[in-house]
Amino acid sequence: MSFNKFVHSIYNYMLRLSASKNAMWFLFLVAFAESSFFPIPPDIMLIPMVLAMPKNAFKIAGLCTVASVIGGCFGYLIGAGFFELIAEPILNMYNAMDKFKEFENYYHEYGAWIVFGAGITPFPYKIITIASGAVRLDLFVFTIASILARGIRFYFIAWLLKKYGEPMKAFIEKNLGWLSVLFLVLLIGGFYLIKYL
Repeated sequence: MSFNKFVHSIYNYMLRLSASKNAMWFLFLVAFAESSFFPIPPDIMLIPMVLAMPKNAFKIAGLCTVASVIGGCFGYLIGAGFFELIAEPILNMYNAMDKFKEFENYYHEYGAWIVFGAGITPFPYKIITIASGAVRLDLFVFTIASILARGIRFYFIAWLLKKYGEPMKAFIEKNLGWLSVLFLVLLIGGFYLIKYL
């Protein structure tokens, strides 16, 4: 099976799943897990769900935001209470321990901006949630920055897809192969930034 056929089969599966009665629960789980330990962003569920149900675009974005922020708080808890047991192996898995030590110096001055920046970009958000807990960034500041960042990201995607639904769907389906490569490059680039910058 070619890469293009493989990507299309996954996309079609996600479209079918997004129309199922359990789609919202699955999206909640993916968004929650991605903010604390899971490597795949919830956009992979969010996009086909909004394309399949454009009238529910903002409801889907809202659920994704809430789940992501709750998952972020779970990541914060991992960092705050279980750093050596859980957080350290996760950071080591992503080769991010050195980056964590560098971040620690900036957290208390720029913590809200760090959380906000990670929340709207391809940068792995779970690293920031765990690090925020480990350095005891103010939980209120962390939560507000997470709500704003994740809300902006997911509602903007939902708005774009709702506004340009059919043309966007046609564009995605026509260019799915290279869009998937671009998505992987952005994802890997986020991990590369952690390791080498």
